[in-house]
Amino acid sequence: MTQNTAPSLVVTPANQPVAKSGSDLIRIQGGKQLNGTIEISGAKNAALPLMCAALLSEETIRFTNMPTTLRDIVTLTAVLEGLGATVATGPVGTMIVQSKNIGSSHADYELVSQMRASILVLGPLVARLGQAEVSLPGGCAIGTRPIDLHLMGLKAMGAEIQLEDGYVRASAPNGLVGADITFPKVSVGATENIMMAATLAKGTTTLFNAAMEPEIIDLGECLIAMGAKIEGLGTAEIKITGVEKLHGATHNVVADRIETGTYMIAVALTGGTLRLKNTKTKFLRSLIGPLKAAGVSIEEDGNDVIVSRNGTKLVGTDIMTEAYPGFPTDMQAQFMTMLTQCEGAGMVTETIFENRFMHVPELCRMGANITVQGNSAIVRGVKKLKGTNVMATDLRASVALVLAGMVAEGSTTVHRIYHLDRGYENLVEKLQACGADIERLKSIEA
Repeated sequence: MTQNTAPSLVVTPANQPVAKSGSDLIRIQGGKQLNGTIEISGAKNAALPLMCAALLSEETIRFTNMPTTLRDIVTLTAVLEGLGATVATGPVGTMIVQSKNIGSSHADYELVSQMRASILVLGPLVARLGQAEVSLPGGCAIGTRPIDLHLMGLKAMGAEIQLEDGYVRASAPNGLVGADITFPKVSVGATENIMMAATLAKGTTTLFNAAMEPEIIDLGECLIAMGAKIEGLGTAEIKITGVEKLHGATHNVVADRIETGTYMIAVALTGGTLRLKNTKTKFLRSLIGPLKAAGVSIEEDGNDVIVSRNGTKLVGTDIMTEAYPGFPTDMQAQFMTMLTQCEGAGMVTETIFENRFMHVPELCRMGANITVQGNSAIVRGVKKLKGTNVMATDLRASVALVLAGMVAEGSTTVHRIYHLDRGYENLVEKLQACGADIERLKSIEA
């Protein structure tokens, strides 16, 4: 359905700089139990492709439950505005994107280099305008994340691709054409990019070995609300029949399963009881099994999830990260932090990214007993962690160090928290409200 513009919206200036909060830090005094209620935000990993999908239509797209304060959302807002879209945000997670007058197909290096998800403008731009020039993306330093599968899919649909001067230049002056595309490995970003591009292609596109993440289902449901024809969401085979144009729609962003899981682990570490509002366990079964095995109580109550650990000791267990529905790589660092407080040992095996153990030295500085061998880490439980100064290296490592600080003896200071700002909305405030002794400060070096 077409969305009428809501009142009282604030339009973000197109050339607003996207600042890194590099001078900020978080200080935690450990030993406080968590009790209370936390409202789970909309999923960052769903919100970013949804914003890019708004480029496919000339009509207004309205989002609710959008985590508008996240740095990645602010960065992508600037990318869209640089292309000519108008982005407006309002109260309680409302965002309206109007892409009627896209005046440019050029996504600049300065912004795209800050965030990998910016590459998701590529498919929509080529599909709607017949061309795109997008800087090669950046993001967390957690390993090689090439975009070759994105480009492979667009080439299969008839696009001409050139890589020059750090930019991807794609063109399809006569439009994209449907194709059968088999991904040699599962890729969330490539599935999203090609699925969006295929909505305006001539004919039918079938994606084989497609990613099955809940965020892809959420994107597909939004595209369907915009008039797209998509079958097979949530399976490894997605069929998209192209349409002439897409129209406006209203879409509610799915709850953030990674934020949900992070707070589950927080209460597992500290003890107490948390009610996590407006979220579900069905997308976190691969995490809930190991948490229950470790001694955590988890139950659903309507649209809420209640998590508690009162008096029981945590027990070590093993995990291996895999593509959905396997254990999410975005929960690996947090789970490893929990294992440091378990009786016995647990093994963490990382199969998605080759450089995602950078938080291990920082946890060891706090007294953790972790041995890394290749893509596996053996974590032996210790009596206690000790607070100290630690440095965040990526988004999920940042929150893992915050969690460690919450159970450490004494004070822990987490530096370089601009990583954290990319993916957790109001983390400090949410934890404070549930009893954590945590505060955000300006660095003494600032």
